[in-house]
Amino acid sequence: MPTAPRSRCSEPTCHQFATDHGKCEEHKRPAWANRPTIRERYGISGGKWRSLKRQVSRRDNGCCYMCGREPHEGETFELDHITPIAENGSAADLDNLGLACKDCHAEKSKAESARGNARRRARGRGRGDR
Repeated sequence: MPTAPRSRCSEPTCHQFATDHGKCEEHKRPAWANRPTIRERYGISGGKWRSLKRQVSRRDNGCCYMCGREPHEGETFELDHITPIAENGSAADLDNLGLACKDCHAEKSKAESARGNARRRARGRGRGDR
């Protein structure tokens, strides 16, 4: 099956080929643009976050707290809130932090997102919004 021809960047003066959402590499939006920093989200500096991750990594021997898997060579695990902040979990309590492998973290994040969306919908119904 033939593919569609490549499109040009949507910036008016750019003639490069688009690679992502109609923009070339030079003009595409940074992945974390307009998103809050760790300090803004949790009130924790990046240095403190790295320190917490080292402490949790030592405590858990670098293993995923959900499946117990050890990281492969060069692989790093995510520092994860066991009880999400949105569900009244503590931001910096070591008892609420664990390392999560990429697969477990993605699965847990998807479930947390679904619960958050359900809470928002429920709040909307409570106000008569739909």
